[in-house]
Amino acid sequence: MVRVCFDCELRRPMTVPESATLRAELQSLPENFVSVQPGGGACYRIELAWGCWRRWWLKHFRPGYVRRMAALRRGDATGAPHEILDPRDLKFCRNRCQCEWAPADDPFRWRNRLPFARWGLAELQLTGWPLLAATIAAAWFYWCLAVVPGVLLCLIVYFFRDPPRRVPSGPGLLVSPADGKVVEITRQEHDEFIGGPAVRLGIFLSIFNVHLNRAPAESRVIALRYSPGKFLNALNPESAKQNENTWIGLEEEAPPHRRMVVRQISGAIARRIVCDLRPGERLARGQKFGMIKLGSRTELILSDSGDLKIEVALGQRVRAGTTIIAKYLTPDV
Repeated sequence: MVRVCFDCELRRPMTVPESATLRAELQSLPENFVSVQPGGGACYRIELAWGCWRRWWLKHFRPGYVRRMAALRRGDATGAPHEILDPRDLKFCRNRCQCEWAPADDPFRWRNRLPFARWGLAELQLTGWPLLAATIAAAWFYWCLAVVPGVLLCLIVYFFRDPPRRVPSGPGLLVSPADGKVVEITRQEHDEFIGGPAVRLGIFLSIFNVHLNRAPAESRVIALRYSPGKFLNALNPESAKQNENTWIGLEEEAPPHRRMVVRQISGAIARRIVCDLRPGERLARGQKFGMIKLGSRTELILSDSGDLKIEVALGQRVRAGTTIIAKYLTPDV
């Protein structure tokens, strides 16, 4: 049995395969998805080393705190690459285990209220403080010398900003998963995960865009894939095929449970992709789930079952979690 409906943009009849309305089967996290930032990086390694020292210090000098946090922890830490003593230890391995703390029991939840991306706090401090010191020292001798480090400091702080967003409400709405400019709207005859025709929307993020990614709809995480690759310029069409990327398969929570894909793709400068999702996790529309550090590309692949209306055009600027990028209309059955 198929449902026949009408595509408002193409003005042609479309069909929805019955298989597309079935709930998708969860897939386990692949072995090469070793952390929320599987591509590694220098700052990542420094932060892991700091975490190792911090856990040693906590166990030797704050055993009461360690016992209290262990009593409050929920879920299983099996699969984590190191001990999970408090919520800070989940930053890079949240997807490898199933434990967490309730928000009220997290002594570091205040960090979520900072106007900066929590996944970029290490880079912000490791680069920001030296640049601030260089700016002050240069200005002490001659103010003109402070321009270069001062500008670089402003760019670093600006890049890792995390401004608040008001997520629109309403049935069938899909919001942009990234800030940037729409550089591709391509119709595909068939997408294997979606199970039918699809539309791929490509968004280019420059170094001046907010680089946090957000869920396009209320959905459930079905599968995650990490593919190492090249670091071509994100404006190059070949970057979508050859660059390092993270593939995220999602399924709408509401019937008919349409499937969609978000791909985080690295660029010539951006080489660190962050995705902290777990298979089976449920996301709210506009919820933050990761970021791409520096210029990059994000793709959204949607089921084109005939009731899909694209709300953006090539060249249009979009904002993650705020801009309605597409919507599903009520189809004629």
